[in-house]
Amino acid sequence: MKLEGKVHKFGEDINTDEIIPARYLNTSDAGELAAHVMEDADPDFPAKVRPGDIMVAGRNFGCGSSREHAPLAIKTAGVACVIAESFARIFYRNAFNIGLLIMECPEAARGIAAGETVGIDAGAGRITTSGGHVYQAKPIPPFMQELVARGGLMPWVKAQMEKKQAVA
Repeated sequence: MKLEGKVHKFGEDINTDEIIPARYLNTSDAGELAAHVMEDADPDFPAKVRPGDIMVAGRNFGCGSSREHAPLAIKTAGVACVIAESFARIFYRNAFNIGLLIMECPEAARGIAAGETVGIDAGAGRITTSGGHVYQAKPIPPFMQELVARGGLMPWVKAQMEKKQAVA
């Protein structure tokens, strides 16, 4: 899985309330959630994020509650990948479950600047900046890449069931 996008940079300990403020959790409409993604951390973010963009953040991204709304809002806003020093464990799992690619790479998270263009090879764990820097993250296992490619765990399960029905 390879992609390229423009970077939006955030700090450390970005919690799920900053990703999608609780005042918007009265809806499960992904588009409505995306319209408010990151607005408490950067009020202009919902207007400036474009499909394929990449978020880069410090340590402990996605801390706070276990709500799946947070990675869903990021994905629906068009963000292709989040690179961070580290992720809260529940956010990490929720991200892959809804089909959002995330990568842990402390060196990249510290070294990549806002506005840079970044290329990602998830299978190799390689992150390359427009400035020529190359960072090595832990490669994303094929199964987790497939989850992202399918759009998350539920679409993956549905595809597996359809495969089994086709064989039967």
